[in-house]
Amino acid sequence: MILSVGAVVRVGALLLLAVVLQLSALSQLNVFGGHADLVVLVVAAVAYYGGSVPGCAAGFSAGLLLDLLTGTTMGASSLVLTAVGYGVGRFREVRDPSHGLLPLVVGTLATVGWVIAFAAVALMLDIGARVSPLVIRDMIVTVLLNALLALPVFTGCRKLLRPSLAVDPLEVRRRRRPPREAGPLGLRGLEI
Repeated sequence: MILSVGAVVRVGALLLLAVVLQLSALSQLNVFGGHADLVVLVVAAVAYYGGSVPGCAAGFSAGLLLDLLTGTTMGASSLVLTAVGYGVGRFREVRDPSHGLLPLVVGTLATVGWVIAFAAVALMLDIGARVSPLVIRDMIVTVLLNALLALPVFTGCRKLLRPSLAVDPLEVRRRRRPPREAGPLGLRGLEI
């Protein structure tokens, strides 16, 4: 990601929109006890398209904003979202995005990491955490809902962040295709 004022404004507006939508609308919609978690998907998308450092910054900022607006223990969401942002960004830096459905897998695994790590932090800090089999059901429902939302969220984030991306992942895939050579099948690559 090219660090500029425009990129910071885009990411900040995207994170603010995700947190407001999460707290105002998505947290009110319960499906079998679970709810979609848009903030994790947006942090994962920023980290996937920007790298580990922008992913860490986005995770920390979104987590801090989430903690401030919900009034929960300060730093719990920030800690976990920073780790999620770094992990997704590092995965992106080490591996090439070679498939169009990879954001679906990345978003799902980021959500799995988020729900497990946040449950562990909440249990360790004793933030009113309850241990019950229903919590596991809620985690599974949240992961499934985020898996459904991952592809549209990643696509929207890529379109919004495209001007500040150093290299668009779709362009990388297009450039990797080898050029076609002319000539009969048996003589390709041979000069006569």
